[in-house]
Amino acid sequence: MKKILLIIIIGGLVVFGLIQLIPVDRTNPATTQEPTWSSPEARALAKEHCFQCHSNETEWPWYSYIAPASWLIKFDVVEGRAKFNFSEWDKRPGEWDEMAEQISSGSMPPLQYTLFHPSSNLNDQQKQQLIDALSSSMK
Repeated sequence: MKKILLIIIIGGLVVFGLIQLIPVDRTNPATTQEPTWSSPEARALAKEHCFQCHSNETEWPWYSYIAPASWLIKFDVVEGRAKFNFSEWDKRPGEWDEMAEQISSGSMPPLQYTLFHPSSNLNDQQKQQLIDALSSSMK
């Protein structure tokens, strides 16, 4: 029994080591254009709550370099940038109504993000403050 357990542990460590060799691109493309922010505070709120996944200013934490977490984080950033990218507003501006709905409903930020960043959980007042800041900048 101990021998089987040792083989499983060694096999698991080998697989874990090998998956680290799968490359993950963590580059941030250049910013081409941001929305016209209504105030520095509006941009600061968006940066604090949205830019990690919805801009080209992603800060890659230490665990984004360890597979399989690196794959999940990269997937979330790619998906976020494809939906709304505050750094490439000239290419495809986000749809404001959908953005506001996602924030109001609590879909944004997503659960997998808030698990690692508990401070990103927004209460109702913070949601409204973010929606108001974004609304004043989008219109």
